[in-house]
Amino acid sequence: LIVRSTGDPASLRANVRSVVQRVNHNIPIYGVKTITEQIDVALAADRMMAVLLAVFAGTALLLASVGIYGVVSYAVAQRTHEIGIRMALGARSADVLKLVVRDGMKMAIVGVAVGLAGAFAITRLIDSLLFGVTPTDLPTFALVTLGLLLVAFLACYLPAHRATKVDPLVALR
Repeated sequence: LIVRSTGDPASLRANVRSVVQRVNHNIPIYGVKTITEQIDVALAADRMMAVLLAVFAGTALLLASVGIYGVVSYAVAQRTHEIGIRMALGARSADVLKLVVRDGMKMAIVGVAVGLAGAFAITRLIDSLLFGVTPTDLPTFALVTLGLLLVAFLACYLPAHRATKVDPLVALR
């Protein structure tokens, strides 16, 4: 039985039950839901999948940023003597900052380029899961790329900023 109303459909449940009972009291009444509730139940699995994908994407972004930070920090630690020599010879902090960030961002740009190529290749497999966007939606790819590059920049900036604080005398020992 489907009932259409102009008001709040949840408030009509008791009235609908009583009318059905008056017509035939032998009819069992169960599963009374509004259309909104039925849609929510029907989409629950898809929504759960979207939430899980978002959690996994956030975890992947966190792991990528920690990985970039770790690699750049390790590279800075390995180049402490070189950075100390550069600063002893007159390199400004801004020059050292640019050097370290540039090297880290080169790795990140290569990674993003490989990831974009892989994403474009794989989008045909997830075409049936997408709603409201095409598999190669340019704004989505651009936003994700910019977000990843921003995270990579921040992951490179922190070790680079620390590298500018290297004391040339300590680094040369």
